[in-house]
Amino acid sequence: MLSRIASALVPVLGRLSVSSEVAGPVAPGSIVVANHSSLADPGVVLAALRRVGTEPVVMAAAGLWRVPGLGGVLRAGGHIPVRRGSARAAEALDAAATALAEGRVVLIYGEGGLPKRRDSRDAAPVAFRTGLARLAAASGAPVVPLGQCGARRLSSGGTAKQVAGFATAPLRRPSLHVHLGAPIRLAGDTSEATATAHLAVTRAWRTAEQRLPDRSVG
Repeated sequence: MLSRIASALVPVLGRLSVSSEVAGPVAPGSIVVANHSSLADPGVVLAALRRVGTEPVVMAAAGLWRVPGLGGVLRAGGHIPVRRGSARAAEALDAAATALAEGRVVLIYGEGGLPKRRDSRDAAPVAFRTGLARLAAASGAPVVPLGQCGARRLSSGGTAKQVAGFATAPLRRPSLHVHLGAPIRLAGDTSEATATAHLAVTRAWRTAEQRLPDRSVG
């Protein structure tokens, strides 16, 4: 349901294009790792993945489950709440490993949070947390790097600017691009695997940035 909602809403807000280095859907039991730049980019990523035939389980901040309406959609879809900094933080990785074993595709944000910048320009992803590497090691799942660019034009900055961005997006309809890289296997210790994944997502993001039709516009 979440992917269907995103697929209906995102084309109203912007002009989405998608490229991939592998034809067809993401293979079952894969981890998709994306860069996180805006409150809007989960919708952009879900719409792009649905366009290539993939509807993932999303790992997201547990607070979203308390949002009226959205919480019910997340629970119904079997998405995974992440409780960072709590005694239950490891439960998310266990739930993700189970979903992978069942053949689901899991979407994770390697950075684990949004950038502090308030301007609308995109930038390369910041350093990743170790959760992705630990999940890949525990599950043996392949990792698909995903780069998205343009979502900050939909939503960025302070609260007032965020609201204004969403409100005016249907008139502006900014360009959005998502690029899926080829699957990789993470090897080495946690630090090495994390660095490998970060490099792969950075490369996918740079490809998305280069393919954004009006990338010179902030």
